Amino acid sequence: MTDARVEQLLNDIRLVNPERHELVAAARRVIYTEVKQASERVMYGGFMFAAPKDFCGVFAYAEHISIEFGRGCDLHDEWQVLEGKGKLRRHIKIHSLAEIKSKHLAAYIKQAFENVNA
Repeated sequence: MTDARVEQLLNDIRLVNPERHELVAAARRVIYTEVKQASERVMYGGFMFAAPKDFCGVFAYAEHISIEFGRGCDLHDEWQVLEGKGKLRRHIKIHSLAEIKSKHLAAYIKQAFENVNA
């Protein structure tokens, strides 16, 4: 069953910025492909994904979307795409559909899920 708040936020993004909506939808597809048992909820103005523990979030901004990892400091950054200098959090900025593949989003999603559920 789809959460009404998730559907509302998706619709809001679609109305305000169709290009960002396309990126959010693509990122969600990657997440559900890599972590079939994932669930999502609206939190902090974006989408938080858990299975059963939180492993990432997707947030839409004016010029990009950001895939946020609460324990991004623990991710092996093989392709040097993680941003952020905080103690724990890291993120990947996505500006185009091509970057979802070129920045290896699927690998980071899978790794984040495995790390929090180890």
